[in-house]
Amino acid sequence: MELRVVFHEVLNVSLSLLHIAHYFSHLPNLLVIGALLEGPRRFGELQEAVPGLATNVLAARLRELERHGLGGVTGVDTRRLTRHIREAGAMTCAMGQGRVDELLVAAKAEPGTVGVDLVGEVTVAEPYHVEGGPFRVVAYDFGMKRTILSNLAKVASIEVVPAGTPADEVLAREPDGVFLSNGPGDPAALGHLVEAVRGLLGAVPVFGICLGHQLLAEALGGTTYKLAFGHHGANHPVKRLSGESVEVTSQNHGYAVAEEGLAGATVTHRSLNDGVVEGMACTNVPAFSVQYHPEAGPGPHDAWYLFEEFRQLMERCRGRSRA
Repeated sequence: MELRVVFHEVLNVSLSLLHIAHYFSHLPNLLVIGALLEGPRRFGELQEAVPGLATNVLAARLRELERHGLGGVTGVDTRRLTRHIREAGAMTCAMGQGRVDELLVAAKAEPGTVGVDLVGEVTVAEPYHVEGGPFRVVAYDFGMKRTILSNLAKVASIEVVPAGTPADEVLAREPDGVFLSNGPGDPAALGHLVEAVRGLLGAVPVFGICLGHQLLAEALGGTTYKLAFGHHGANHPVKRLSGESVEVTSQNHGYAVAEEGLAGATVTHRSLNDGVVEGMACTNVPAFSVQYHPEAGPGPHDAWYLFEEFRQLMERCRGRSRA
């Protein structure tokens, strides 16, 4: 149970090149370095020494790291680390076997994620198909989680395409809808992807999650900004403004959409922790998005309706085109 909860966080490629400090009073405290997804892994970890943690559990953990050529460290006071980050905000860091002064130089030299295109490092190289429901969806892979694909497959057959695929090539496939996936890094560094999204709007229904949400906002003329404290974890309360309900959500993002200047869309969801825009719907074109991860299901099914809304949107638009 303990490792499963933490491992779910580790396997999200949106964490690529990030350092995530987990602080739980009832679970082993972990610092996850780098990332990966439900796919190729690229992370290490620091773990606080936990009294009573079974040696076979720890050994299995270390074998998993070794299998992927990765390292780990125990004995870190993660509670102290969490208090420091809580006051100072997100920062660069380094982990290794060198001297402290050497690691400090490495941490200070790390440029961070601002202005860096990380999507190119995690997207697929070639398109591939996933069989599913009766609709046809083209999904942009910006670092997509496999659980998103499994949810989309309930309503559509999917062709997953590389992040750099132009809009005209996607529209030539005549999909019923286009999905914009999650992914790592600064959306402001992804102007070429924003142009592709802009070319889709009005031509086909669009649904975005996480980075896809941010790219949709920028395609509408909006802006994004870096959060002092990213949203990470599985218990973030989000208010659904249409029905005044509150969803328990899983989140994993260090950037957010600025509400000011967001044209052609209305805010549909908002974080109850800090007011961040967590969802929006376009007013003039068939497109909507959320910042959080509905497929993760921490509620457990608070946000599954979003995939059904995408199906309904495609059905309405398909009906109009046939008419």
